[in-house]
Amino acid sequence: MGDHQIAFFLRESAAPEPERRAAALKGLGRRGGAAHVPVLTGAAADPEPSVRAAAARALGRLGIPEAGREVLPRLMGDADAGVRRRACVAATRLGLQGPTVVGAFARLLSDPDHHVRILALEGLSVLRVPGDAAALVACLGDRDPAVWGRAVSLLYGCADDRDVRAELVRTARQGRGAARARVLERLPRQCTEPLVDALLDALRDPSPQVRRQAARRLSDVQHRQVQDTLAAALRTERDPEVAATLLSGLGDQADERLVDVAVGWLRDPVAGPPAARVLGALDPGPAATHLRTALADETVPARTRAACATAIGAGGRWDAVWLLLPLLDDPDDDLRAGVLDGLDHLAEKGLRPWERHPVAWALSAHLENDARHTWRTRNALRYLAQALPAVRRLADTAPSGEVRAAALSLLDGDDATDEHLRSDVRRFLRGLDDPHETVRYEAVLGLRRWADAHGSWPPGTGPAARERLTALTADSSPRLRDAATGLLAALDSGAAPSGPA
Repeated sequence: MGDHQIAFFLRESAAPEPERRAAALKGLGRRGGAAHVPVLTGAAADPEPSVRAAAARALGRLGIPEAGREVLPRLMGDADAGVRRRACVAATRLGLQGPTVVGAFARLLSDPDHHVRILALEGLSVLRVPGDAAALVACLGDRDPAVWGRAVSLLYGCADDRDVRAELVRTARQGRGAARARVLERLPRQCTEPLVDALLDALRDPSPQVRRQAARRLSDVQHRQVQDTLAAALRTERDPEVAATLLSGLGDQADERLVDVAVGWLRDPVAGPPAARVLGALDPGPAATHLRTALADETVPARTRAACATAIGAGGRWDAVWLLLPLLDDPDDDLRAGVLDGLDHLAEKGLRPWERHPVAWALSAHLENDARHTWRTRNALRYLAQALPAVRRLADTAPSGEVRAAALSLLDGDDATDEHLRSDVRRFLRGLDDPHETVRYEAVLGLRRWADAHGSWPPGTGPAARERLTALTADSSPRLRDAATGLLAALDSGAAPSGPA
């Protein structure tokens, strides 16, 4: 049967219709052998593109590298994109190597057909060579993510190539558009200082992508002249993403000259949040009024209002608590997050005596009711001893495992003067049997805090506690296994090392 098929394919390979010739060549690729290589290589000169493409495909399927070594590089330069594609696939499949093949792939990096560019990049990746450094780096500017993404990967693999390094630096200095932006985005940090002059010039580049990456890199350069140039660029910038990058880089400068330009971006959904952070760095002063006004304005984007809330909390002005507390129950998740971060800043700095109980009560209720921000709320509570009665209640009775875990994490377990210490230890011991992994984990960490402080087993523990901890060393949760193993080792040593396991 096989010989009859081969004979049929050979007759059909000379048929007058190109469809029949192409089908015959495909058949020879599947069923033929070395004896049929001349038929396939001869078909590579067929006047019909479909036949030449079939010849390339058949050579790849035949699996004989020597058969395609001369023909396939020639077909990779064919006038028809379909032929070039099939030839690229076949050359890669056969593992063809050498300067001729590399050169053929390199020329296709700038092919008008994006499928061919992708195949060329894949072929060079298999060979682990850049082909042509300039053409490869130019692929970073391709509109198709499948092209520039593969170019990024190949450049990473060829990072030690001298020509590649030189072309990357040249593109960073003098390149254009997306290619320059992507080079600036990926160059190592140590390259920034030698490129400062080029980066300052790039702040005036017509491409927003380039301006943004230049601003991002220059934000780490702590020279007064550079910071002044960034501030000047911000005044003339009209692209929100570039402005957001400039504002983020200037956020810690506390330059009063930035007030008016930051205020001008507050209503923009992209640049608004970093503008609020800039104004927060300038607080107290004229910026504080703008922050309060934006926070109260419901037409301002919620993410910007959230940034204003955080900045107001970080500023710590006399009215900050009373501005933030009414917004704890706002329906917008982003705004609540910003309010919680602002209250966290206030609590960390130290609330005034008349502020502590209202904030503790409000945050305790919020911990129980806002599942979206359980751990953010927990962070704001960690400075408020006034919240401990409510926290202990939540550790015992909250229906949510996350809330119980957060409450346990707020119980020190290491203060020998705390009259509630023994009760807290019992809470940790009960937590070892909780069905919620996070509760069990926080219970182990609570007991570890005792071990670190006292170097012994907590009072009221016995063989059952050891058995439970031993069982947890085989828990499915890696972090829980590690924590339980470390706790047992610390307790058995009699002198617990510092820090959680």
